Amino acid sequence: MSSQTITQPHQTTGVIPAAPWRVCALSARSGWQLAVTFNDGLQGLVDLSGLVQGSNAGVFEALRNPVFFAQAYLDCGAVTWPNGADLAPDAMYKEIRRCGVWCVLD
Repeated sequence: MSSQTITQPHQTTGVIPAAPWRVCALSARSGWQLAVTFNDGLQGLVDLSGLVQGSNAGVFEALRNPVFFAQAYLDCGAVTWPNGADLAPDAMYKEIRRCGVWCVLD
């Protein structure tokens, strides 16, 4: 899976996601990881391997396909995939601010 920065415009017309915990840049990495940058410049890593590979992956099971995982994009400052799976940017921000990495488990 190649690393790429997602620069798609926000999907909701007229909404300006200005909160510091909104994600403004995203890069998909191998091993079900994402590099993220928030509006206030905070950067960190999101490790979804535990969730994606877990027995209770639910909607995140589709992300087991690396090509699909790499289709992550930003919608109003939240990491989202074409199947509707998304991540809570405020929880992500809090954990990355604390330790630099957010490991999401099932």
